[in-house]
Amino acid sequence: MSDWLISLEGTSAGHQLALGLALMAAFLHAVFGAMQKGRYDPLLMRGAIDISYALMALPFALFVVPWPEPFMWGIFAVAWAIHVAYKALQAAAYFKGAYTVVYPVVRGTGPLVTVIAAGFVFSEQFDPLQWIGLLVLTSGIFGLAAYNLVMTKDPRRGLWIALGLAFLTGIMVAAYTTYDAFGIRATADPFTFLAWFFLIDGLTFPMVAIWRYRRLYQPPPVWPLLGRGVIGGVIAVASFGSIMLATRLDKVGEAAVLRETSTLFAALIGWLFLKETVGPRRAALMGLIALGAVLVEFGG
Repeated sequence: MSDWLISLEGTSAGHQLALGLALMAAFLHAVFGAMQKGRYDPLLMRGAIDISYALMALPFALFVVPWPEPFMWGIFAVAWAIHVAYKALQAAAYFKGAYTVVYPVVRGTGPLVTVIAAGFVFSEQFDPLQWIGLLVLTSGIFGLAAYNLVMTKDPRRGLWIALGLAFLTGIMVAAYTTYDAFGIRATADPFTFLAWFFLIDGLTFPMVAIWRYRRLYQPPPVWPLLGRGVIGGVIAVASFGSIMLATRLDKVGEAAVLRETSTLFAALIGWLFLKETVGPRRAALMGLIALGAVLVEFGG
């Protein structure tokens, strides 16, 4: 499968596959967000998810994929540090503010910075129509965040701190998207990067979660939390794996922008399954997100 995937790099078929992978990553990311929405402490949920995908990756890393080249260990170390910072900022943002406000700010900041970073790192260029599409999409995402901010009934203080943390988290999304795209392109076999990334990345936050669990006044039952973590781990592997393969097959900036249609999918899931009210304003903002994605794709 690796040889087939590598043979598609830079081809029209590879572009189409990257498009499908990026959209699948967006949908799965929205499912992932809806699944963990407000059910458990963010650090506990993160730890349960991470240990799940680390254990899933272990046999593949040791026995299935080719062993990483020696220079890859340094790349894995930097990727690990970036993802730890990302997860810590994300958890802090969720502690301070409402999910419906924080999530769109994170997802709106990420593609803007990623497109700029990909221009420097990979010499990628967006044409004028794609820039318009990017601005339309991010306007829809930030507009959704602003609407949710006005409408939220979340009594917690520190919402503006949460927005600042969400913005920093979006910067880290761009950082890991760009750097991990560099990493998956550096190794001969893309599945080597994915298997070892999930193994290494999944070993830190379970320890943080244990520390957090022991300090909660009323900690939740362990087995339901771990069960939810297994489901989240499967979705995380499929979502992150899809977007990383898309960045190897085609432009990093385009894949990053299309992934942020996850905000649109999240709103649709909330409407269809969580019985959340959409209304004309949110529907219009969702339409902007979809239009922006279309412009980015057809502009290229």
